[in-house]
Amino acid sequence: MAIRVSAVQYHLHTISSFAEFAARCEHYIRTAGEYGAEFILFPEFLTTQLMSIGNEQGEALGIEDLPQFTERYREMFSGYARKYAVHIIGGTHVLRRNDKLYNVAHLFYPDGRIAEQAKLHITPAEVEGWNMGAGEGLEVFQTDKGTIAMLTCYDIEFPEIVRMARAKGADVIFCPSCTDDRHGFHRVRYTSHARAIENQVYVVLTGTVGSLPTVDLMRANFGQAAVITPNDIPFPPQGLLAEGEIGGDMIITADLDLELLYRVREHGSVTTWRDRRTDLYTDWTEGGR
Repeated sequence: MAIRVSAVQYHLHTISSFAEFAARCEHYIRTAGEYGAEFILFPEFLTTQLMSIGNEQGEALGIEDLPQFTERYREMFSGYARKYAVHIIGGTHVLRRNDKLYNVAHLFYPDGRIAEQAKLHITPAEVEGWNMGAGEGLEVFQTDKGTIAMLTCYDIEFPEIVRMARAKGADVIFCPSCTDDRHGFHRVRYTSHARAIENQVYVVLTGTVGSLPTVDLMRANFGQAAVITPNDIPFPPQGLLAEGEIGGDMIITADLDLELLYRVREHGSVTTWRDRRTDLYTDWTEGGR
């Protein structure tokens, strides 16, 4: 079984209305659809672009204002998922729960269902600048193409959480990201490769590019999309099926061969998942499988 995935290097720039945001998102979805994509990944903090619309005084909105767009965000992406018959990971959107803000990845199914995964690890800047709260638990999501997980940016830097996702059956990790400089970008990129090798999974990664000059913490973006594989002979030597041009406004597309992934897990040059020393460290699988 193969899954065709597209990852959007989304260009952030100042906009004047929600309709402009929606039209831009549909442009990327239609483009990916022309390539036959079954899953489309948008980056973390996608909806911060809505903050640039501003208020009646011409000032940029604050992070606390983003939840007011939740209903329109969900209706928009759910409508596009049904219209184009694709799964959409709509980046992340900020939700308010019990007077706390959470950065939440959304999966929009072609049949209209919506699944959520809150970001589990929060960076110091997100805590200090935006008072973000951390999600409480990890879920994996069943689709008619396989089992996936959504881990946002900083999450991928923690080996334990990806171990948990793999133990729950995830074969593909979708990682929406947002990094403002090369240091942050390379942390996420390098650890995505490590997680693919450690767990013998695919990682689909993307980030924001461009800038929002009026929005605090979003004035600079350094990003690149990538489709990452384990490092073994059946896969490309660098563990890369596809990658974008750094800073470009673009989409990348690749096919994820799940049968090949399963064969490598059993008969690869290395079998990192099977060879875990669970006598020495935690086994996240149920029943120790």
